[in-house]
Amino acid sequence: MIFVTVVLSFVIWLTQSLRFVDMVVNRGLPITDFLWLAMLITPRFITLILPFACVIATIYVYNRLIADRELIVLRAAGFSNLRLARPAIRLALVTALAAYVMNIYLLPVSFREFADLRYSINSDYSTMLLQEGSFNTLPSRITIFVRERRGAGVLNGILVHDGRDPDEPVTYLANEGRLVSTDSGPRLVLIDGNRQQINRKDGSISFLQFEKQTIDVNLASGTIPARRKRKPEEMFMWELFDPGLRTDEFYGKIYERYRAEGHSRIVSPALSLGFVLMALAILLSGDFSRRGQNRRIFSAALLVVLFYSTSIAAFNLSSDNIGLIPVLYANVTLPILFGFIAIGPAARRKRVRKGRRPPGPDLGAVAGR
Repeated sequence: MIFVTVVLSFVIWLTQSLRFVDMVVNRGLPITDFLWLAMLITPRFITLILPFACVIATIYVYNRLIADRELIVLRAAGFSNLRLARPAIRLALVTALAAYVMNIYLLPVSFREFADLRYSINSDYSTMLLQEGSFNTLPSRITIFVRERRGAGVLNGILVHDGRDPDEPVTYLANEGRLVSTDSGPRLVLIDGNRQQINRKDGSISFLQFEKQTIDVNLASGTIPARRKRKPEEMFMWELFDPGLRTDEFYGKIYERYRAEGHSRIVSPALSLGFVLMALAILLSGDFSRRGQNRRIFSAALLVVLFYSTSIAAFNLSSDNIGLIPVLYANVTLPILFGFIAIGPAARRKRVRKGRRPPGPDLGAVAGR
């Protein structure tokens, strides 16, 4: 299970972290921040991988036990299906416990740190993406065009349109510029250019050439607003179920989405136990076949995919209608009940009765006749 978890996590981490390569190449994001961003998204997909890693490990190990005839020996020694399934059930419970820890604490902490850091990066002008050959509009109503961008914050061929004052917009043209970070915020230093300002009241234009001009881009460098709407993934369990969200002007309209996220965190770790029990019920049922267990393995995998798909559908439905939240719990409870019934003592008694031979004729009487 650890091997499957590590391999799948590395593959998904690699594909997801490629989204941040653009920040390193074009925004000058430090490699340490890139690695930290990539690590912060790890808990999210690990919680998705754990149930599948657990059931894959279970299917693999029990299929080997069946192929090597070891289960036949254990059954001949008196082991019931429930006793044979006990190690996998323990593993599923440990996996569910780890998923609960991640859902309750690690997941919201990592998502909150990730969102804050990403907002800080996007708010910092020195790391903002300035596409070469295109107009880049900043939140402060400043539009910047850069013909060429070089390292160390050096820009060539710059056009800056400052529309913060609608009555007197200013346009700057410069051959060269530099991005400079100061204590009061980021600054754009223009070198060898001109300044054009229009007075919309009388239509006059003022023109000024300069050797060096500094522009305050007026962005909040690396700050986080005191009131930023948190996504459901960023909130702790007690925050998701806070009744105050219903009347809050920020969260009231999507209150059901937060409740559904909270209930999903409660039931999703139990998927590990349900998946494992379904797989065991299929693998341990029936008699030994020399042709292999491919059909049973395929059936177990199909059921796992089916129940996981229905869990996603149930979450989406409950996000729109909070009355459908019981469907989330039913989707997790059904495979657990099915698995325990299929491998429990009742199934063993049924199997024993089915395996009894019907009473034959009295051979002594036949010989006497």
